[in-house]
This record gives sequence, structure tokens and C-alpha cells, in this order.
Amino acid sequence: VQLQASGGGLVQAGGSLRLSCAVSGRTFTNWNMGWFRQAPGKEREFVATIGWHGGMTLYADFVKGRFTISRDNAKNTVLLQMNNLKPEDTAVYFCAVGSYSRLESQYKYWGQGTQVTVSS
Repeated sequence: VQLQASGGGLVQAGGSLRLSCAVSGRTFTNWNMGWFRQAPGKEREFVATIGWHGGMTLYADFVKGRFTISRDNAKNTVLLQMNNLKPEDTAVYFCAVGSYSRLESQYKYWGQGTQVTVSS
């Protein structure tokens, strides 16, 4: 399974970005997908996850109401729409394939990450 994350960049506080993760190599529709992030000097942390059918979503408290995870099974893609970005959202964002979980250990395949930088 290969995951390719894209869509990161530099944005001012209050702005928006949409991250995309393209999955190839296996049947996408059977997989739960997640987004994690890692800020400099910090451990990787859970951001959001979506069930294989798209009907279930789970978010970290610090992104509720600002980020939305979705998936397009026809395009083998999972998206993370990020609105009202804050400087503390600055991190490398990773997509992953695995269980419907907040736990990093429950994800088997990982993308390479995409940098998001939010300026104040």
C-alpha cells in the first residue's frame, strides 16, 4: 500500500488548507483512514479518522469545528479540510491506513507527510 499526501503549504492564521491523501496498492474501500500530525520537538498526535464507508468520523478535541475529514472512494482519496488555522497547527501532517482509532499503533501504513505552516 502506498500513500501520497499533498496540499500542505504556508498560510496565515485564520486561513484554510485542504490536504489530500491518495492511496494505491490495495482495495481502498475496506480501509479506515486517519490523519496525524507532528510538530517540531513533539510526538506525533492524532488529528482525525474516518471509517471505511465514510459514515463515522472522530476528531481530536483541538480541531473540532475547524477540520473536516472526508473520503472519495471512487478516487481512492481521503481529504482533510482545515479552516480557521492557528499557528499551533503548524506541523507535518501524515495520512495513514488502519483501524478506526485515535491510536497511532493501530495504523499499519503511513504516507510521507506534508508540511503545514501557519504564520501569525
